[in-house]
Amino acid sequence: MNIAQALEIKGEIDSYERQEAAWLLEHILGINSLELKLRLEQELTEIQEQAYLNGLARIDHGEPLAYITGSQPFWTLDLKVTHDTLVPRPDTEILIETVLKLELDSTSNVVDLGTGTGAIALALASERPQWKVTATDIYQPTLEVAQENAIRHGLTHVKFACGAWFDALEKQFFDLIVSNPPYIDPEDVHMQMLKSEPERALIADKQGLADLETIIVQGKSWLNPNGWIVLEHGYDQGEAVRTIFEKEGFSQIQTIKDYGGNDRVSLGQKLN
Repeated sequence: MNIAQALEIKGEIDSYERQEAAWLLEHILGINSLELKLRLEQELTEIQEQAYLNGLARIDHGEPLAYITGSQPFWTLDLKVTHDTLVPRPDTEILIETVLKLELDSTSNVVDLGTGTGAIALALASERPQWKVTATDIYQPTLEVAQENAIRHGLTHVKFACGAWFDALEKQFFDLIVSNPPYIDPEDVHMQMLKSEPERALIADKQGLADLETIIVQGKSWLNPNGWIVLEHGYDQGEAVRTIFEKEGFSQIQTIKDYGGNDRVSLGQKLN
């Protein structure tokens, strides 16, 4: 089987399935997308062919490609991914874009709660090297992946702490609190599509709002005056999250849409 024949196994020419197959082949062969296009007649070795077919089978069973390749691009970073972490999504980059537009001091104190791979914390640290960035996670093996990603990208000034939300931290005040917490309702039909990823990073009580509410309610006492909380949430949770911000006395409350036009990130500012 050559590369062209291998690609034809999966999807139509311009489909996402075909693109995933190409990424898988690039990973197995250790080449980039341009090289793949130039080598369409190259024959796969028996080992390469078997690795490719095994990878396609895993994808067909719902396993994310990132778990097969062990990495996932996010922002300008290539992040290590394991079964202990959620796979970073492109829509989370909306949170990064939103934060970078805020008027924050060059030496701001920032925390990313429930960091997973470290995607949000490390993307912000790479864009704002003077910020004091801390990343937390409740699960030590997950936190170790984030620490590894920090080292890989030379972002060793980022601090890490293990624990649930603010319990992981020594008392201090932040100019910015960010998080992509669990926000899926346990009864949500989409959970079946996400069965390969760690459930603890996905679902939350109160129709998926429990952790979002905890971060807003508790976060208020961890913010400096004029500090911000910026949160990713589900496509149908914008209004509910804004209501929690309003109830807790935040101002400048707004919701930002993702690349698909769905509510994805909400933020609020503590005035005093």
